[in-house]
Amino acid sequence: MKTTITVNGQASTLDLDTRTSLLDALREHLNLKGSKKGCDHGQCGACTVLVNGVRINSCLSLAVMHDGDEVTTIEGIGGEENLHPMQQAFLTQDAFQCGYCTPGQICSAVGMLKEAAQNWPSQASEDLTGAIALTDAEIRERMSGNICRCSAYPQIIAAIRDVAGDVA
Repeated sequence: MKTTITVNGQASTLDLDTRTSLLDALREHLNLKGSKKGCDHGQCGACTVLVNGVRINSCLSLAVMHDGDEVTTIEGIGGEENLHPMQQAFLTQDAFQCGYCTPGQICSAVGMLKEAAQNWPSQASEDLTGAIALTDAEIRERMSGNICRCSAYPQIIAAIRDVAGDVA
């Protein structure tokens, strides 16, 4: 099936098997290897990308469902010469060890901050009437779909807090 997806600002028309996941389309058809295949069951978050600004697990979504959508992968978040503030914060806070989960963590964190700025509540949100307070508990809850096998969670939270302080 012909599917046109705008990935990192560039439109691509792909002829895909309707069973192809968005993750496989990105990795195998567009050669964007930043999004990782961890569990392939939507449980680890290594494949997290932004679709129309909202974070999703790309392993659970069929590529043909995203005809006309805008997808942002880690390759589109920032570049070597112009790091996104979240990428810089991950470096500054040493928020990764093996780095396998890092692309998904960064995409998820960027999407999560947007959700919080729009006052989307989470299970940990204490006040549903005012602005979301990004406490450590709130950040942990919002990032709970992204697993780090190396347990760099304190540094990940610190990196997110650094950026949240800049955008708040």
